[in-house]
Amino acid sequence: MKLKNDSFFKSSRDFLTVYLPRQRKMSPNTVKSYKGTLNQFVDYLVEMKNIPILQITLDELNAVNVSDYLDWLQESKNAASTTRNQKLMALRSFAKYCSVSEIANVYIRMEISNVPIQKVPGKKVEFLSEDAMRTLLSMPDMHNFWGLRNGMLMILMYDTAARCQEILDIKLKDIVFKQKAPYVYLTGKGEKLRSVPLMEKTIDHLKRYMQFFHPDELSSPEDYLFYTVIHGKRNPMSPDTVSRVVHKYGLLAKKGNPNVPEKIHPHMFRHTRAIHLYRSGVPLPLLSEYLGHSQMTTTSIYAYASMEMKAEAISKANNPNNTPNTEKTLWEGDAEMIKQLYCLK
Repeated sequence: MKLKNDSFFKSSRDFLTVYLPRQRKMSPNTVKSYKGTLNQFVDYLVEMKNIPILQITLDELNAVNVSDYLDWLQESKNAASTTRNQKLMALRSFAKYCSVSEIANVYIRMEISNVPIQKVPGKKVEFLSEDAMRTLLSMPDMHNFWGLRNGMLMILMYDTAARCQEILDIKLKDIVFKQKAPYVYLTGKGEKLRSVPLMEKTIDHLKRYMQFFHPDELSSPEDYLFYTVIHGKRNPMSPDTVSRVVHKYGLLAKKGNPNVPEKIHPHMFRHTRAIHLYRSGVPLPLLSEYLGHSQMTTTSIYAYASMEMKAEAISKANNPNNTPNTEKTLWEGDAEMIKQLYCLK
């Protein structure tokens, strides 16, 4: 049996293999995300709309099907509003491509544009206090082989405030061991490259990690910094592995310190570092650059979170039953970090 009309599948192939990676220069992770959305949409049409896959055409990319698909995601898959909107933006991008590549498909873009973005409720920034983060980072046994790897992973996540995937994409060639100002290159969203300074303590841990996991005689500049071994072969570490590592030590830290949150996820390291830097005096424009944000409005959530902390601190200060806070900064070199960010070191 032949396809009724292969316009959908030809367009999706060209969209994923030519338009996104070559013309738009989208990152492999972005292409993978768009591909996942299109695959899931096709599966939805087949399984929930009872449309045989060989009969799927661009006509199925309409407002009714897309709206039903997005509702199904939330109702059956418990997808958050942010996920729903990401899926919609991917389908809109595909519809836009179809309309540009073939003028007769303009109606598809107009159809999808009628599907509204769902309002996302404001979400409180989740982060750890300096005391809680100190406890968490002390959990791995750095004298143990895998404890060294897991500890190094979490230390670097905190020090760089990198996204999980940015950490996993680091290769040995991305680390610059300069004597006075060592740094690491991070590849962010849209393949944007930025350099992030590393603290002296982080470098000390990193050098020891390299001795065990990347000995000179076996290492290549193209090797990933963090990896897992499967059937004797090194493979890039997956985000799921990072989540399991963080969850494991989070549970251990919670037992010894009630200030550690019940649930810890990788992105909390990024939020936590951003909050700590902002409290240390790093201004928002510089913090925005440090985090790799394309718009400073994204970074402003940390200023708001810090205002909440100030209000809480004032409230506690006015309570005569509270003891004064003598907590020290997690890294004693925050002043050094600020100098590095301003290229003074």
